[in-house]
Formats: sequence, C-alpha cells, structure tokens
Amino acid sequence: MSVIRTGIVETPISTDELAPEVVTAASGASVTFSGIIRDHDSGRGVERLVYESHPLADQQLAEAAAAVARAHPEVRISVVHRVGELRIGDVALAAVVASAHRREAFAACAELIDEVKDKVAIWKHQYFSDGDDEWVGALE
Repeated sequence: MSVIRTGIVETPISTDELAPEVVTAASGASVTFSGIIRDHDSGRGVERLVYESHPLADQQLAEAAAAVARAHPEVRISVVHRVGELRIGDVALAAVVASAHRREAFAACAELIDEVKDKVAIWKHQYFSDGDDEWVGALE
C-alpha cells in the first residue's frame, strides 16, 4: 500500500502540488480529483463556504486513504482537504491516484472520494447570495 500524503490544511491546495510525489516512472495512469467550490447549491446562489473539521479528521482522512490503498495495492495516493474560508473557484479537496493501469487508478480515486465524504468529520457552512446560510455535514 502506498499512501504518500494526507492532510487537513488551511492553505490553498492543488493536484499539481500532489502529482509529482505520487506519479513515478512505473505509473501508466494518473487520475486527479479537485473538489471545487461552485457558485450554487440546490438552485440557490452560493457566495462562500467555511469548512471546519473535527480534531480527528486528519486521522480519519489518513485511515480512508489507507483503506483504499489496501483495496488497491497497485496504486499510490495523496489526498488533502482544505478547511477555513473558501471562495468560489477554490479547491476544497485535492486527490491524486497513480497506477500502472487506468482502470485501477480511476476505481481507486472514485472510492477515495467516496470514503472521504463518508468517513471524515468535516462540515461546511454555506453562505448564500440571498443572505441565508446553512451547515452541511460530510457525515450524513
């Protein structure tokens, strides 16, 4: 299993930062995922988000990545989630999965994102353009 990096950070993130440490000469495929802050949710305009994490979120993120790596031992993984105030267009979640073959890389990346959404205690506070706001839990 090869989990290269995981983390909960307060600074900007990108898959471009993660890829050089994940992709090797043995990699035939690299799949990236950028969870980008969009300007709408359920038909409502979104102005900004604030992400907060539980103190165990960093450990939970590492465990989620490790579970995917165990299920796909041929992949290399890095995944980072940003917390704090984010604006439209900012990246909240960045992941890179590399493998010798594309099918493994695609499958592992999809599973990784699902695991992060299902198992990591991160919540977002959405601020809407109509002045309303709401909390949304990653653990539903």
